Amino acid sequence: MDVLNLELAKARQRVRRAETSLNHAKEMLDEECGIGISLALCGRIRSELTRVAEAKKRLMKIAPTASA
Repeated sequence: MDVLNLELAKARQRVRRAETSLNHAKEMLDEECGIGISLALCGRIRSELTRVAEAKKRLMKIAPTASA
């Protein structure tokens, strides 16, 4: 049971990190830094959205009843 709890904690941490990174990229996009930087941030946001979805999917595979 300890291994399951460890894996759940790691999965939750991955979700939180991905969500934090996504929010940071969105905040940076709102700063009006120029078109080049905005385009790069849009790419980063798409990548972070994928990371969040994948992290949540992994968490649900470990424990389907756990909340993401």
